[in-house]
Amino acid sequence: MVDEGGSLEPLPRGGGQAVVMRAVGLTKLYAAVAGDGRGDVELFRGLELVVHTGEMVAIVGESGAGKSSLLHLLAALDRPTGGEVWFGQERLSGFTERDAAEFRNRKVGYVWQFHYLLPEFTAVENVAMPLLARGMGRAAALERARVWLGEVGLADRAEHRSGELSGGEQQRVSLARALVTEPQMLLADEPTGDLDGKTAEVVFGLIQKLHREHGLTSVLVTHNLEFAGRCDRMLRLRDGKLV
Repeated sequence: MVDEGGSLEPLPRGGGQAVVMRAVGLTKLYAAVAGDGRGDVELFRGLELVVHTGEMVAIVGESGAGKSSLLHLLAALDRPTGGEVWFGQERLSGFTERDAAEFRNRKVGYVWQFHYLLPEFTAVENVAMPLLARGMGRAAALERARVWLGEVGLADRAEHRSGELSGGEQQRVSLARALVTEPQMLLADEPTGDLDGKTAEVVFGLIQKLHREHGLTSVLVTHNLEFAGRCDRMLRLRDGKLV
């Protein structure tokens, strides 16, 4: 928050917990495509969100409500049309592209619905990629990546390429890749959306376990209301706002 003098105000606390992330008056407009007969699309209108340290928050809503777009704003993958997103005392809209990349590499882990593993590399090499991108030596990066493959139960699959892994194993590798940098926050966009029921349960249970054991703060987009109900809070995105 910014006071009248232009300096940063401390973010508020709630329930004894510090605020990790806060969206204030968030608006997002997408310009109309020429010739499609429609006007601009307003996805959010004054959206507010507060996430406290250690929380696991689920965001649900109908298809097209903007859940993934909201997660992109929280990860500095996109910029809002209006309003602000704060991570601690950092204002994301003030980031350069390099700042945003650094933010995602060090403070936020992101899991997509599709694993996006690089098929020509092994599981351990895929997990090590974020560490190599920040300049860590190859041997140290691979050593830490092996530790995280162990955390997701895939130590024995380290040398397998993505095409040799099942869908659940691929998503667990992507989870290890998101957390190998030891971020403060995990953002997950439909992390079980492409999995069958039994495998989805395994992956969601693993996310819960890692959230607790590593002191994460997590925001998950999901269409699975049973999983959402097992989070600390469930928010519904509807008519451009969270309720």
